[in-house]
Amino acid sequence: MRLFFNRPAIVLLLTLACFGSHATENIIQISQENIDNLGVKLGKLEPVTQVPVLSAPAKVVVPPTQEYIVSATQAGFIEKLNAAIGDKVVKGQVLAQLNSPELLTLQREYLKADNARQLVSAIYQRDKKLLAEGVISDRRWQETSSEYHSAVSEADEQKQLLSIAGMTAGEIDQLSKKNLLTRQLNVRAPIAGVVMERLAVSGTHIDMMMPLYRIANLDELWLEIAIPQERIGSLKIGDRVVVENSEVSAKITLIGQNVNPENQTILARAVVAAKDTASLRAGQRLNIRIIQASDKATFKIPNAAIAQNEGKAFIFIRNQQGFLVTPIIVVGKQDNESIISGELSGDEQIAVQGAVALKANWLGLGSDE
Repeated sequence: MRLFFNRPAIVLLLTLACFGSHATENIIQISQENIDNLGVKLGKLEPVTQVPVLSAPAKVVVPPTQEYIVSATQAGFIEKLNAAIGDKVVKGQVLAQLNSPELLTLQREYLKADNARQLVSAIYQRDKKLLAEGVISDRRWQETSSEYHSAVSEADEQKQLLSIAGMTAGEIDQLSKKNLLTRQLNVRAPIAGVVMERLAVSGTHIDMMMPLYRIANLDELWLEIAIPQERIGSLKIGDRVVVENSEVSAKITLIGQNVNPENQTILARAVVAAKDTASLRAGQRLNIRIIQASDKATFKIPNAAIAQNEGKAFIFIRNQQGFLVTPIIVVGKQDNESIISGELSGDEQIAVQGAVALKANWLGLGSDE
């Protein structure tokens, strides 16, 4: 078989030949002088308890329970919008003011029902006293009682309609006391949060239930992660998620049951730690790593310390003769480092630089590698 070498490989092989080192099947016998000449540097295994399982894209989303569409509860003319995109609002803050003729009708119906309730209430109290004195019959008391409860129900219904329309309990109370009708309807924030979207324009007419704002409470955020279906079996609830190039972390709380037919991925959801939500933005797309606790001894080493041969990974452990070629399992990668496991005690010194030269020595001159 004819062998072809590029120029750097020829230089390396000639250098190794000059050093005169010798390699057996799994031991590289080499002197300290030759180790120095090859530029081999030693390092220690770094024990780790967390293993990166995989990297994947993710999207920052707001939980559905934390997001609200603020709508007009009555048709009307938008006189004023008080909040802009990005503004922080508190619960009950007036976001918009509408001029609503329909509100006048609701107020008038409420006052009518409330006045009837007050009138029937006076009759109810009077007949209650007369019944106790034996002046009126039981039948008349039943009629009075029925009329009273009916009037109370009607007044309560009209009051609830005003509340649904957007009037506060204080505003309804003032309406009852002063009998002053108003066309101005205040639309308030249902939660404390941030204005994510403005959906209407001042000076326009709006129908009932038309949206005005989208508001979200950003105190809790989720990461929706697209996991390749063939890797989903390696994940479990509780796995830690870290956002690349940041200190943001999350924990997986849900693994989906269906596959996206477009990209053959499965949704995994992770809840972002409360301390990290301020570092993210809803709708943001980013890359994450999923990390699991290791149930066996694992170590972190530079990628440059690993030699590949025939689909297997090896490291070079320093011993008295030179180096022991030791097979390992790469269980994860993180930037320029790998997480490995194998028959290792953790006290070994390994070649963290110059593994390429040691590999060439191990395979021997004339190898077809």
